[in-house]
Amino acid sequence: MEAAMGLMRRIHPKHTETALSALLTLLPDHSPDLLSQADQPLQVLCDMEIGKEFILCEYNRDADSYRSPWSNKYHPLLEDVSYPSVELRKLEIEANDVFAIYRDQYYEGGISSVYMWENDTEGFVACFLIKKDGSKTGQGRRGYLQEGAWDAIHVIEVGQEEEGMAHYCLTSTIMLSLTTNDESSGTFSLSGSIRRQELLTEQYLGTESSFARLNESMF
Repeated sequence: MEAAMGLMRRIHPKHTETALSALLTLLPDHSPDLLSQADQPLQVLCDMEIGKEFILCEYNRDADSYRSPWSNKYHPLLEDVSYPSVELRKLEIEANDVFAIYRDQYYEGGISSVYMWENDTEGFVACFLIKKDGSKTGQGRRGYLQEGAWDAIHVIEVGQEEEGMAHYCLTSTIMLSLTTNDESSGTFSLSGSIRRQELLTEQYLGTESSFARLNESMF
């Protein structure tokens, strides 16, 4: 398993889906761990009801459908699926608005999505996603960049502990790939990924205060 994860961290992001499929065949007993720990480049779908794109990931997926953070509906439509509570949905809407401003200011475009759901520790989990396409067919091309992609996945777990304390766990994964092409310098390709985790424990003051703490952790 350790060798498999080492391979996934070093392989070109556009080949991760093929590599993961091969590893699942070789290590069927470790399928749950591989699927939960091996990050793949983010995919995008358009919410036709709202007319806005949203990011697909394991955190807004149920079977083969994905929940849009804009309309809170699954695409394609699916019955008997889970949704965040009313309180979390309110925070999710606010988080998407805040994160969209952050994305435009620091990434100068791209697509962002935020998803929230309850966990098993009387707390909640939030997933912040950003995808920036810098390829010649995308909106963020610069200079001699022919292909380029930036995928950022930030997952924050908030759980209550004893005596009114809260436990925060932030796991961030960044995947980068780019290819330049110029007559004077030729073709140059670079790709890679990195994952980091940070733990924090402090006083728990409710869900809205925890959301404010998430903003501080992220920004």
